[in-house]
Amino acid sequence: MSFGQQGGPPSQWDPWKPQSQQPWSSGGGEQTPDWAALAEASEIRNRRRRLFFIVGGALATVAIGTAVAMAVVSADGKDEANKPTSSVPAAAIPSATGAAPSFAPTSAPPPLDPKDFIASKAKDTAPLSAKILFPGTQLTMGSTVYKKGTTSDTKNCAATDTVQPTLGKLLTGNGCTQFMRVSYTKDGVSVTVGVAVFDTEAQAAKAKGQVNTKKDIVKSLSGGAVKPFCNSAICRTTSNSYGRYAYFTIAGFASGKNVTEKDTAVFSIGNNLAEFTFRQIHRRGEAQASTAAGE
Repeated sequence: MSFGQQGGPPSQWDPWKPQSQQPWSSGGGEQTPDWAALAEASEIRNRRRRLFFIVGGALATVAIGTAVAMAVVSADGKDEANKPTSSVPAAAIPSATGAAPSFAPTSAPPPLDPKDFIASKAKDTAPLSAKILFPGTQLTMGSTVYKKGTTSDTKNCAATDTVQPTLGKLLTGNGCTQFMRVSYTKDGVSVTVGVAVFDTEAQAAKAKGQVNTKKDIVKSLSGGAVKPFCNSAICRTTSNSYGRYAYFTIAGFASGKNVTEKDTAVFSIGNNLAEFTFRQIHRRGEAQASTAAGE
């Protein structure tokens, strides 16, 4: 008696179909898995997996290469102005080793020295007289006002009505060419300033160095607001030089009183007028230096 198979022909097992049934061996009463078939199916799955990874990696590489190529094409376009410096072609960046720009040194010319213009006759060419050197009718120094008397001007530096004979001899011996005088007064105290003019600064300095202020003195000048003074009384005298000019002062009382060391008003007027004379000579140099600088 034979028995037919139930449910039709035996099913075929496909490892890639989840619903398929695995074959079982028909030998014996107990069925065991076909291990050779299972190993073969596992190998097939592994090969397909490796193939999938290889194909996927190749496609990814192609995609990245395409993206890079597109970026290169974009870089060759018109968007370079928005690129960082590192992406600009090297030729467009100035070389740090190039020569630094050079500039010619510039400097303003040194200012002209006013003393140069009152040091010699060659440069000291502006008009000169007692009225030019001592202008106005009075002199204000700080809060003190001195009234101006008269002036005198002569080419004879040894004139007896201008200087004591010893001073006249000294001045002419050193080349004096002009002698000017002016007087000022305040509260019965007066001063006369005498200015000797030489051709050079050396001559003026030499003459000043030879002066004995006890006997080589300028004579007082009266007139206008200044009454006669120091005709016979003891008075205070000074001497100095600046540039090509030597200047002298004699100060005392209009009353004829002798001057002593306690008479500060006499010392003050003499010192103030000596300082004013120095300033006037210096201003003369400044004016001529300014004119020369503007030419």
